[in-house]
Amino acid sequence: MSVEDTVLGMWKSLSARDWDAVKSHLSDDCIYADMPVGPALAARGPDDIVKRLKVGLEPLAGYENHDGLLVSDGADVMYEHSETWHWASGETAVLHFVTVHRVVDGKIRLWKDYWDMSGLTATAPPTWLEDLATADTSWVFDATGLI
Repeated sequence: MSVEDTVLGMWKSLSARDWDAVKSHLSDDCIYADMPVGPALAARGPDDIVKRLKVGLEPLAGYENHDGLLVSDGADVMYEHSETWHWASGETAVLHFVTVHRVVDGKIRLWKDYWDMSGLTATAPPTWLEDLATADTSWVFDATGLI
């Protein structure tokens, strides 16, 4: 499978919130970092990465990834795409991302998301940040100096 197919397959699985399929695209030592909050709040390994993703995505009434430009150079892939988040309370946010992946042996080993967090906080329901403050953080891995 090409690095492009691996990355797009993972995003298709994430868009469906098929957590087992997401895990199947990640290496055992994969590091995920949401770069607006930095590498100190990263997650490592498929189980913890899915725990991290669920913090933001599981409570949503709807979630969809929209394909965009994908550029690869060997094992490294940059993917410009967007996501639409829908809350049960009626708010909707369209978030624009550039994601960097490193794919080794058919699995994603590194995943860094770059996006504008202020756009999300301006659109999300008022309780969104409060809910994040009480979320499970057992997944936290400090990847400072590793990515």
